[in-house]
Amino acid sequence: MGERLKKDNIMTIPNLMSLFRILLIPAIIWLYRRGDYKQAIVVVALSALTDVLDGKVARRFHMVSDVGKVLDPVADKLTQVSMIFCLSSRYQRLWVMILLFAVKEGIMLYWGYQTLKVRDQINSAKWYGKLSTVVLYLVMTVLFFWQEIPDGLAWFLIVFCAGIMLMSLVLYGRFYHGILKMHFLDTEVKQKDEKTISKTI
Repeated sequence: MGERLKKDNIMTIPNLMSLFRILLIPAIIWLYRRGDYKQAIVVVALSALTDVLDGKVARRFHMVSDVGKVLDPVADKLTQVSMIFCLSSRYQRLWVMILLFAVKEGIMLYWGYQTLKVRDQINSAKWYGKLSTVVLYLVMTVLFFWQEIPDGLAWFLIVFCAGIMLMSLVLYGRFYHGILKMHFLDTEVKQKDEKTISKTI
């Protein structure tokens, strides 16, 4: 664990980009709440750009770190929550999305913690998690920018986004279940081998 928290693993360019995205969140909320929608979109676009760049930089220059694997999705989730929060002033029933988001991330946090305990390893985001992030960003951006969007279309996009989030949760569930199942099977085999050895001694 100490190796993961070394300065060289924290103060990397990708991690600083993730921190920058977190610092942009108050600006997004402030601009949107005061009605500066275009400026808010510009800040969201800047946040999305750094989100793309930090991953490319980390892989290209071998700056992938466990701190980054945690910090990057945290920056994503906080940005997404801020966008949903802003839009909830226009779409009051959007609290259902906030609830779904909170439940999904809570379950993901629990699964991640359990696998960290058994494997001492932090898993990177999977394609379905990235898809969920991209769809949520796109839908929230459309709703941010298109102020006169028909309600029917707006709610179709919101429901579609919720469906992708649920799909991501189910696929992550299968992924983490496979890891935990393999760990418990390995533990059972080791215990049986130890019992067999102790009987033969």
